[in-house]
Amino acid sequence: MPNEHLTPQDALAIEEHIPALRRYARALVRDGDWADDLVQDCLERGISRFAQFQPGTNLRTWLFTILHNLHCDTLRRQNRRGVHVPIDDWLDNVQTGAEQPRAMHLRDFRRAFRGLPESDQQILLLIGVEGFSYEEVAQVLNVAVGTVKSRLFRARNRLKTRESEMNTPNATPNREGALAT
Repeated sequence: MPNEHLTPQDALAIEEHIPALRRYARALVRDGDWADDLVQDCLERGISRFAQFQPGTNLRTWLFTILHNLHCDTLRRQNRRGVHVPIDDWLDNVQTGAEQPRAMHLRDFRRAFRGLPESDQQILLLIGVEGFSYEEVAQVLNVAVGTVKSRLFRARNRLKTRESEMNTPNATPNREGALAT
């Protein structure tokens, strides 16, 4: 059933945000097909419920909130079902390190980033990659602006700590039992 409240201008405004939605979805789920499905579900929900959109508010934030909530719902469903790792995905992660320093640094950064809690990843993606303001992120995550700022501060510190730990050579104990670096 077509939405009577969605004008061609509204459809164009929604279409404008699809690339950013795809980037965020791909960063969240790390799977192109799953990310595309998530964006499609987001757009379907946004269009079918466009009458609920408040004119004068931020359409981008509204769409990202829908995407975020759909992702959270999917994670909850998966947690009830248990973990499923396809063998192909597992084999993709079993590989030797890159020879080029830049590629190795990028790999280490990805590992450090993936090792962060999901909430840290989300806040860093929304602000650092998508360029959302603190207020927009607060709306998407349904938290206070101060909470966004403190989460961002802690997330950046955890990421820096994880990166520096990955770049520190393995320490070995000396005769006195102290760690020698």
